[in-house]
Amino acid sequence: MIGGGWAARFALMGWEVRVFDPAPEAARRVGEVLAGAREALPRVLDAPLPPEGEVIFTGTMSEAVTGARWIQESVPERLELKQTIYQTLQSHVDPAAVIASSTSGFKPSDLQAMSRRPEQIIVAHPFVPVYLLPAVEIAGSDITPPEVLDVAEDLLTGIGMYPLRLAQEIDAHIADRLLEAVWREALWLVKDGIATTEQVDDAIRMGFGLRWAQMGLFETYRLGGGEGGMRQFLHQFGPALQWPWTKLTDVPEMDEELVETIATQSDAQSGAYEIPELEKIRDGNLVALLNALKGQDWGAGAVLKGVEARLKNGE
Repeated sequence: MIGGGWAARFALMGWEVRVFDPAPEAARRVGEVLAGAREALPRVLDAPLPPEGEVIFTGTMSEAVTGARWIQESVPERLELKQTIYQTLQSHVDPAAVIASSTSGFKPSDLQAMSRRPEQIIVAHPFVPVYLLPAVEIAGSDITPPEVLDVAEDLLTGIGMYPLRLAQEIDAHIADRLLEAVWREALWLVKDGIATTEQVDDAIRMGFGLRWAQMGLFETYRLGGGEGGMRQFLHQFGPALQWPWTKLTDVPEMDEELVETIATQSDAQSGAYEIPELEKIRDGNLVALLNALKGQDWGAGAVLKGVEARLKNGE
């Protein structure tokens, strides 16, 4: 899903893309992601996309990376696997190329630990679907030259993304640390029988999720302070953080009972749709939201307007 999304984003922005994936269904699945991207991305841009780059499936990893400027690693979240792959990659890639990992949680220094050229390995963590959502977290370690991150930032901006450059590395970066807190609390609500998966989702999509989509967390709460702004909000609601409302430091055991509860409720909630149908619905909703934000020249919509300007100027 993530590798296919990256392939689609690069290809639709005019890059030649080579893909290596040993999974037997990889070509079909990446092709489906690419088809979805071809339908969705042009609907949020009022400027013609460049001629689409070719997507080539290779038989070996070395074939895929030889001569490449950018290598996006999107293998499963197993540190030893990633480290082994980097050792193979670095036998075939240009030392000036960037090797970027889609990892959700590992720090750059973890990824670099066994490599011969650690300075060329960074984190570039995107969000699904990669071809529509602009945010990408980029990070290096203490030994990463700043110019490597500069190159990454420029290149990712050039394919229409919005790089969030971390000041220092940390496990799970920024977004997944926030998401983990919400996810953990949601698991407790379901486990304790307080809410169903559908009620948790409704609380987000019918309430604060709509605010977050266009103003994030801090700016939303700034408005919660009225004319007094953030200071008023913190004075008024800050003490509530001392109340024992959440279980953020406790982790529910993911036993078979909880797995079955969540899976059963999720099936009841969304099981009327096949996964490809839900992906299409998700993309259509995101297109509508992005276009609405673009009309306001705000948030992710403002990023899209900048992409349009660059495309119209032939950049």
